[in-house]
Amino acid sequence: MQLGSNSLYFRPGTLDEAVHVLAAHGGQILSGGTDFFPALGDRPFPTSVVDVSGVSEIKGISVDENHIRIGGLTTWSEVIAAPLPRAFDALKSAAREIGAVQIQNRATVAGNLCNASPAADGVPPLLALDAEVELVSAAGSRRLPLTNFIVGNRKTLCRPDEILSSVIVPRRFDDAASAFLKLGARRYLVISIAMVAAMVRTSTAGLVAEARIAVGSCSIVAKRLTSLESALVGAPARMGLGKLISQEHLALLSPIDDVRATASYRNDAVLTLIGRALDVCVERC
Repeated sequence: MQLGSNSLYFRPGTLDEAVHVLAAHGGQILSGGTDFFPALGDRPFPTSVVDVSGVSEIKGISVDENHIRIGGLTTWSEVIAAPLPRAFDALKSAAREIGAVQIQNRATVAGNLCNASPAADGVPPLLALDAEVELVSAAGSRRLPLTNFIVGNRKTLCRPDEILSSVIVPRRFDDAASAFLKLGARRYLVISIAMVAAMVRTSTAGLVAEARIAVGSCSIVAKRLTSLESALVGAPARMGLGKLISQEHLALLSPIDDVRATASYRNDAVLTLIGRALDVCVERC
């Protein structure tokens, strides 16, 4: 891949430099490149590219008393290797589904979110964790709940002058059990037909104190099933918890017919995946 004669390529070394380059010149952000280059296809190289792969201050994972912060340039391999609370087990499982190991070594958390595919593996487990994204520009920074950040297929609320610097997860779920399940046409290296992230926290009495269920590949954006989450609270945390699920709980979803599956098949698959994910959580509680 060669730059065109009119293309500008910037490789800032700091976040401050990166946002000021964006403010002055605009441009498409390049981080891991695992989505960037395949998406070009036969189209010409962008007229301006801001390669943020050298901005070390937004790499890595840090933990404080109230939050876990995942830098936007953190790779999925780094997420897998990090010593994180068990509430992050679902996120680690999703990370292992993001292409082959070579892709996981390059692909970044921010890239997966900003690419905003309905089938992005990282989104459902982060939704279940009540994650927020931090967006930085030359004018300052702002936070948005992840559930509001992705607004459509390949569409987010990230402005052209902003960089997704980090994902911030509250620590109130540290002790919750979590699981991620994905259904595809084959076992590995596949775009999902449907996927589910589940998280369950139990009370001392063995009842569901809190639940989170997020579904991907069954709507234009991944969705939290809040009505199902409410229905699960107070139920005994034991195998078969998924029997509480009804079709009404899936009302927020809008699966489609495509080359991978029919809408009806996706609907049935999600019911099964949720039940299995809840059983995994119960086993881990």
